[in-house]
Amino acid sequence: MHQKTVLRNGIRVLTEKIPFAHSVSTGIWVGVGSRDEEEDERGITHFIEHMLFKGTQRRSALDIAKEFDSVGGFANAFTSKEHVCVHAKVLASHLPLVVDVLSDIFLNSVFSDNEIEREQQVILQEIRMIEDTPDEYVHILFQEMFWKDNPLGLPIYGSAQALESLDRTKVLRYLSRHFHSDKIVISAAGNLDHDRFLELIGPPMEGLNHPALPGRRVVPKNHPLVRIIPKDLELVHVCLGMRGNSQVDENRFASHLLNVVLGSSMSSRLFQEIREKRGLAYSVYSFSHSHVDAGILGIYAGVGARNVQETLELIREQLSLLADELISDEELNAAKEYLRGSMYLNAESTDSRMNRMAKNEFLFGRFVDFSEIEEKIVGVRAEQIRDWFREVYTPQELTVLLMGPVEMDRADVEKALS
Repeated sequence: MHQKTVLRNGIRVLTEKIPFAHSVSTGIWVGVGSRDEEEDERGITHFIEHMLFKGTQRRSALDIAKEFDSVGGFANAFTSKEHVCVHAKVLASHLPLVVDVLSDIFLNSVFSDNEIEREQQVILQEIRMIEDTPDEYVHILFQEMFWKDNPLGLPIYGSAQALESLDRTKVLRYLSRHFHSDKIVISAAGNLDHDRFLELIGPPMEGLNHPALPGRRVVPKNHPLVRIIPKDLELVHVCLGMRGNSQVDENRFASHLLNVVLGSSMSSRLFQEIREKRGLAYSVYSFSHSHVDAGILGIYAGVGARNVQETLELIREQLSLLADELISDEELNAAKEYLRGSMYLNAESTDSRMNRMAKNEFLFGRFVDFSEIEEKIVGVRAEQIRDWFREVYTPQELTVLLMGPVEMDRADVEKALS
């Protein structure tokens, strides 16, 4: 059973009652992310997410950790390019505790100077760790190329320079500007009662009264480009892509099915052709990154320097086949079952249901039933997938990044792919 209430200050409260569950997952979401930051604020949303667990007026960081540990609960937070969320999962009997702690850290975090300095060092280490992980770092560099000159392409963790310039005044100013009630969704799923949840969450959250300010998001444009970054690594990390679908695009179901067929599963064409049949790469897959107004359909492969050209040619071959020929009924039906199965298996988690409710509220302003999504998936025809892919795939307009001991030059790469 799904229920929604809008508090007097505009905060939306969503619940889904799951009587057979033992737990409740609760999240306080804000519709702001790294793409909303100014130049001198890069990484501030992610930084605030970290700081929310560093102490409030009533609780120290240790107190917060102990309260969740004492009931066997779990609490965390995350930042994306469009959202920040602080969330927790506890047994249903401990719902009053989780609401009290989450609302306290969301509304009353102190952001002390000492904790700010300490956490700056922690996140700087996080940045260095990512940059030392080439199969992750190549995706960050690729998105910077793909959405050049738009904040959506910049890394969520920001830059070291901007991070080091953060102070308490800048953090509080950002919170006041962006964490207002119209952007907040509170989502809870599990064995709970909606009215009881409102009694707990309403009084503290209705006191939030930051003024609403208009957003400044600019729809990004993708930039076709081939870039080679020579680096002393064991493998060449290849990342390439094209315009994908947004999270509200009617073609998103066709895109997701194509992604499954192309490379997001072990039986996919790229995995079978490049890894299983030829052993050219240990890791090869396709991916779909979707946002509210834009998306990427991309491919990653980690290959030895001598195998790069053959791998690129095989990728080109598979992309061309998808543009020229219809996916077989067998492949299409298998892809539909893959998406359908993933959806319903995820639905067995209260965390997943809490996340899904909040995201649907941000995107569509309503709860979207699983049966509605299943109907959309099942109804996709092979012709729709091919026609959509023909719109987005042009061999000469790919964005391509190679990082590692590359033995090809830019012209060789372009030739292999087109």
